[in-house]
Amino acid sequence: MKLLSILAAIAAVTTASQSTLHSQPAALASDSVAAVAAKPFGVGEKLTYDIKFGALHVGTGHMEVLDTEEVRGKEAYHTLFTIQGGIPIYKVNDRYESWFDTASLSSLRYTQNIDEGQYERQTHYEIFPSRAEYQEAGSDDPQPSVNNPLDDGSFLYFIRTVPLLVGETYTFNRYFRPDRNPVKIRVLRRERVTVPAGTFDAVVIQPIIKTTGIFSDKGEAQIWLSDDSRHIMLQLTSKLSIGSLNLYLKSYQPPTATATSQ
Repeated sequence: MKLLSILAAIAAVTTASQSTLHSQPAALASDSVAAVAAKPFGVGEKLTYDIKFGALHVGTGHMEVLDTEEVRGKEAYHTLFTIQGGIPIYKVNDRYESWFDTASLSSLRYTQNIDEGQYERQTHYEIFPSRAEYQEAGSDDPQPSVNNPLDDGSFLYFIRTVPLLVGETYTFNRYFRPDRNPVKIRVLRRERVTVPAGTFDAVVIQPIIKTTGIFSDKGEAQIWLSDDSRHIMLQLTSKLSIGSLNLYLKSYQPPTATATSQ
């Protein structure tokens, strides 16, 4: 079981999109920059999570916006998601980095450094929204992508800009590898939730992607996002054949004053 497939669509997780249960709000139109104009995150934001397998604490996760950088002439957010921990016979040290356009949130670059047990893999993708192509490091041939592409990391931030109306199912065809589309987000309910960081009003969503992991139709994964303009991920619970994997927000550091004005 690779943690990437579990967390990618917290996703973590894609702008041709439509609602499959109800008409999607016009603000989410596929070519609308206004849909991501008000961003609930910025440079300096950092979220820290306790990770549990069943009742056993197995590690810590961090999700943060490190800085803005220039990528091929575009200003881009540079984000980092890390997972460290495991049990004595199975250690995890994963690192995922994303660079995505600060205006459209379209992905420009994505890297994975996965170290889980005996499995290790490093991948690097350059993503070209203007050409709807992506290229993996070591390959001479670009591959077809999609319009306004998102990678695993940028999808986590993009979904925070969506209104998330209870009862809606949002379908996105924006994941940069077309064979992984569509990504679906079901908005289930609102409720109060208590995590190490405190007690919050939350909106509960269920992500579904083309995978055999917990985000498949039978995965029963649920994610609690703060029911406010920030849509911070508070909690994730999942069911696996060998037990449950859960994340709980431990601490939240807001963006710096400079980042908030971006």
